[in-house]
Amino acid sequence: MLLVGLTGNIGSGKSTVAQFLSEHGATIIDADVLARRAVEPGTAAYRAIAERWGTSILSPDGSGIDRAALRRIVFGDPAELEQLNAIVHPEVERMRTALIDAARQRGDRLVVCDIPLLFEGRMTDAFDRIVLVDAPRPTRLDRLVRERGLRETEAMDMIVAQMPAELKRARADHIIDNDGSLAKLDARVSDVWSALRAEAGERESVSDDPLAHVSMRG
Repeated sequence: MLLVGLTGNIGSGKSTVAQFLSEHGATIIDADVLARRAVEPGTAAYRAIAERWGTSILSPDGSGIDRAALRRIVFGDPAELEQLNAIVHPEVERMRTALIDAARQRGDRLVVCDIPLLFEGRMTDAFDRIVLVDAPRPTRLDRLVRERGLRETEAMDMIVAQMPAELKRARADHIIDNDGSLAKLDARVSDVWSALRAEAGERESVSDDPLAHVSMRG
């Protein structure tokens, strides 16, 4: 099994790339989905967040955490963001590990973990390949304001809270630039998918070779 870490700074279009990869046949494990599960009402993380930041970050209807209210607090203060991550990330990691193990048991060939903070969390060594989705900062800012309805100052706080994309590009195995049309993005994803499938096949060939792990030294 080839385990791939998919990442990209906010507004890069990483979720769209994950959808394209899913359509190609990849197993997708989405950190954002796991993060929402981790803080559902009744969970330990939900209780810890409510205790730390009070009822002002809870939805008025009692349905859960008001993510917009919490975002306004933590993305303006690195110390607050670090505390939130310390609460949520361990549970997300536990769920991700369980899903990876299940995929391995099923015999899935190519598993993609969609992780926004893969580099920030120093998780690169956990994956066989790293795929980075990138777009120019002005493009990402425009997407956050236009598509997500964020205020420009709020969007900029979220952008600067992440590691600069330039540093990530130097450490990624594959880079998908999302600075054009959906058709161009789809074509770029297809190219990366072909490369990943070839790499997965090479790993399977090595693992199936009975002499692959035998020393040939005198």
